[in-house]
Amino acid sequence: MGTTLTIDASGERFCVNGQPTLLVGASYFAALAASRDFIEDDLRDLKRAGVNWIRVWATWGAFGQDVAALDADGDERPGPWEKLLWLIDFADKLTTVVDVTLSRGEGVAGPAVLADDEAHLNAVTVLAEQLGDFRNVYFDLAAERNTPDGRPVPTAFVRRLRDRVKEIDPHRLVTASHAGDIVPDRLYEYLIAAKVDFLAPHRPRGASSPAETHQKTRTLRSRMARLGKRVPLHYQEPFRRGLGGPWQPVAEDFLADLAGAASAGAAGWCLHNGPTAGAPDDRPRRCFDMRPSEGRLVEQLEDTERAVLRKLKDTLAGSAAG
Repeated sequence: MGTTLTIDASGERFCVNGQPTLLVGASYFAALAASRDFIEDDLRDLKRAGVNWIRVWATWGAFGQDVAALDADGDERPGPWEKLLWLIDFADKLTTVVDVTLSRGEGVAGPAVLADDEAHLNAVTVLAEQLGDFRNVYFDLAAERNTPDGRPVPTAFVRRLRDRVKEIDPHRLVTASHAGDIVPDRLYEYLIAAKVDFLAPHRPRGASSPAETHQKTRTLRSRMARLGKRVPLHYQEPFRRGLGGPWQPVAEDFLADLAGAASAGAAGWCLHNGPTAGAPDDRPRRCFDMRPSEGRLVEQLEDTERAVLRKLKDTLAGSAAG
């Protein structure tokens, strides 16, 4: 348990073991369905490519599977819970950060999860108490908490969740992710009212998105400075392939998005991935379904996504040089 995630003195960058670090990650939602051998192989492959964090849901259900580590009351579920602890420990050994995400309301094509406030508060209590020894973890307290599809979590309740975690573990970093761009007028809501440790906007997923990320990042950082509240800006779930519609991003789109985020001072970025809308049985399903029958994540990725992994380090080096 030697990997520690903190925020640097400027307030705008993450540190891993005391060193300012850009978090470069991959969506790994259904990790608890994968075999331990698959997880080990994936995390080693991702680490070699330059990936230093993964996003895992503690309340995941999709395509007929239920691999949530927590039940509807927010308590541990034997099996998936032990798998989560093992995964975090293995990631710690690789100096990899783990985003543990909670969702409200209906699961993604799966069972109901954390259906009420009491369950949600219990879930964050369990996470804060049971994961205290692991310092390579942050919590997304409420995934896309502004959406109207059964997941809305009011700002005041985000603050209650945040305060519950901090009562137990004052140094645990927490956020509540936002669907879409966070417009400047809503910064007060996150930074002052909810008092999250960092922002996690899920930027719009269209063809114009990669070219916009640099300026969007600069604008948000400038507005935070005016508020006198600087926090990391973490692009935890950008666009991906397989969403349907006319635009299917190519490797250059992903890399341009990463470069724009990094060069403008963002603190983190993710190679997001998921099922293929319109394909037979939505395959490949990537991080949404990693049961042994589907294959581990890196094996499910398309050539385009593997090309992104191969070019991550060169893209980051170019962004730093620029």
